[in-house]
Amino acid sequence: MYNKVSKLRYKRLRHVLAMPFILGMVVPIAILDICIEVYHHAAFPLYGIPLIKRSYYIKIDRQKLSYLSFVDKIWCTYCGYANGFMPYATRIAGETEKYWCAIKHRDSGGHTPPHHETFLEYNDKESYEKFINQDKSSKSSSV
Repeated sequence: MYNKVSKLRYKRLRHVLAMPFILGMVVPIAILDICIEVYHHAAFPLYGIPLIKRSYYIKIDRQKLSYLSFVDKIWCTYCGYANGFMPYATRIAGETEKYWCAIKHRDSGGHTPPHHETFLEYNDKESYEKFINQDKSSKSSSV
């Protein structure tokens, strides 16, 4: 019994010590969210890119669960927001990347975003020049 209580105290202490780091992320995430949202709503219409649906990514609903304590509901709200916002911001960045520079990175392992599948191959000058000329002709015909 003593060992179990000791582990529980240690776990609680670790949680208390970690709280300032977790809560400290609220402000930078919120500031980034505001900046991303201003960019998203200003630039995407100018580029002709459809807006990304925020509610598809950010899900804040677990606070409605009656069996959670008030503190658990706060944490669940924070996690739903933070963990939804990150893929939402990544999607906005990815759509921007597709618009401006649809060239794959040199394959050096690591993470490759799914939207890179349709990008031009790395170091394929001929395909890039065709892409640029196609883009210029479509812009001049739409003006």
